[in-house]
Amino acid sequence: MATKRSTSAANKSSSARSKKSEVSQDQLMSWYKDMLLMRRFEEKAGQLYGMGLIAGFCHLYIGQEAVVVGVQGALEDGDQVITGYRDHAHMLATGMDPNGVMAELTGREGGYSKGKGGSMHMFSRDKQFFGGHGIVGAQVSIGTGLAFSDKYKKNGKVCATYFGDGAANQGQVYESFNMAKLWDLPVVYIIENNQYAMGTSVARASSETHLHKRGASFGIPGEEVDGMDVTAVYDAASRAVEHARSGKGPFILEMKTYRYRGHSMSDPAKYRTRDEVNDIRDHKDPIDLARKIILDKGYADEDALKEMDKEVKAIVSKSADFAKDSPEPDPSELYTDVLIEG
Repeated sequence: MATKRSTSAANKSSSARSKKSEVSQDQLMSWYKDMLLMRRFEEKAGQLYGMGLIAGFCHLYIGQEAVVVGVQGALEDGDQVITGYRDHAHMLATGMDPNGVMAELTGREGGYSKGKGGSMHMFSRDKQFFGGHGIVGAQVSIGTGLAFSDKYKKNGKVCATYFGDGAANQGQVYESFNMAKLWDLPVVYIIENNQYAMGTSVARASSETHLHKRGASFGIPGEEVDGMDVTAVYDAASRAVEHARSGKGPFILEMKTYRYRGHSMSDPAKYRTRDEVNDIRDHKDPIDLARKIILDKGYADEDALKEMDKEVKAIVSKSADFAKDSPEPDPSELYTDVLIEG
């Protein structure tokens, strides 16, 4: 039975790939601005980390912007999002305020977790963003649980559950896959395959490097996607989300993407060559690819895009100022949400 189900799922996935989603001028311009905001925000976060204003771990998303922007474009209001620790862009994608995100990064009272969560642990019930999780792969089980809640409530919502190529080898991921397909839960698993789990390449850590096939034994369809092309991401995500929302169960999207910086700010990334990074930057940068489409189609000219970049930089600069001016949490906050006196 499992073989038949897996073959059927693969056929459906292949058929779905033949359908292309239309992307309007407004959509592409909005996505370009969103990716630009994420890039500039992460660059500023890197600067603040270097100045000692951000403590602990800080994992930047530079290079991967097309993934979260394209997926978010396929979601509806009320759909949930959950991810791992490389999470700042996911927060911005859901509409969380850059001021609150930057304030949390710097451990200030004005942050989304009142300065107690830092880079890896921010949440927003209002935006249906459930973290930000520091334990590798832990969010996959939680995302599956969110999807179980959606099915139980019959609310028509979908949970987008992100994890990386390293987390794809964690046991709890496969426990989640099994339950998700067993109960046909409305969850889309998005594997952000940026080629390196910390400092280890996929080829050195995974016997099956085509990670979208990892759900085959459970009957979960999967698809490999060019994660540097926001239109390709949106196209694939739209089909996957519709699959999950229509009651057909989980779907796996493997986003082939790339991070330009090290695993975290403390990682010098000596396990890869500068030529490798520069080649991706020069030929596959997600923002440059979107910019080329915009210019080729005449959606905007160079001056308009420069003005947009100026606007984005102002937003990011304001978020940094807000973070610097926001006070540190009162010591009494140490007991908030963690202690109930009997």
